[in-house]
Amino acid sequence: MRVLVVEDESVLADAIAEWLRREAFAVDVVYDGGAALDRLGVHAYDVVVLDRDLPVVHGDDVCRSIVDSGGQSRVLMLTAAAAVRERVAGLALGADDYLPKPFAMVELSARVHALTRRTRPAAPPRLSRRGVLVDPARREVYRDGRYVALSRKEFAVLAELLRADGAVVSAEELLDRAWDEHIDPFTNVVRVTVMKLRRKLGDPPVIETVPGVGYQIP
Repeated sequence: MRVLVVEDESVLADAIAEWLRREAFAVDVVYDGGAALDRLGVHAYDVVVLDRDLPVVHGDDVCRSIVDSGGQSRVLMLTAAAAVRERVAGLALGADDYLPKPFAMVELSARVHALTRRTRPAAPPRLSRRGVLVDPARREVYRDGRYVALSRKEFAVLAELLRADGAVVSAEELLDRAWDEHIDPFTNVVRVTVMKLRRKLGDPPVIETVPGVGYQIP
């Protein structure tokens, strides 16, 4: 699940990004509205955490652009203007949610999680297949009842494979959904992560490689 954080206060932007990365999101960060529009033209984001009062291009115009594009990105608007009329105006622009500053990071991440559930078809609270059980809310994984400790990226990759419901997921898709834009597109990090996942999940193997296509849990 990929998130774009657009916030001109760099310390706050980086803090939000780090918090969401601990929640296993792939997060990109920009500090003005013009850069946000550039990123949105390249990547598909599940959620855009958008400051309203931005330099270069105002957050209101970024929000309008997202809505007018007809894409699936959900917008969580951040602003210091907490008056009811300001919140109503932000929602009228097409924002999906509105969070006034200052805010608690735990509430922000809860709202992001809620919005990501709206960008995809409804899925069960727990993901299960072939004896593997993933609880996204608690970030817990079990194999045949045995708890399996995973890194954030391993967890993200496993969750994407389970969400595919038996379909093949390409390495490029996993790279796009579980890592941010700074990752080298020619890296073998997906292959290495899947290899570690297989080892931790144990026998019999549940993740299959489809040569030249990707990975699946059939």
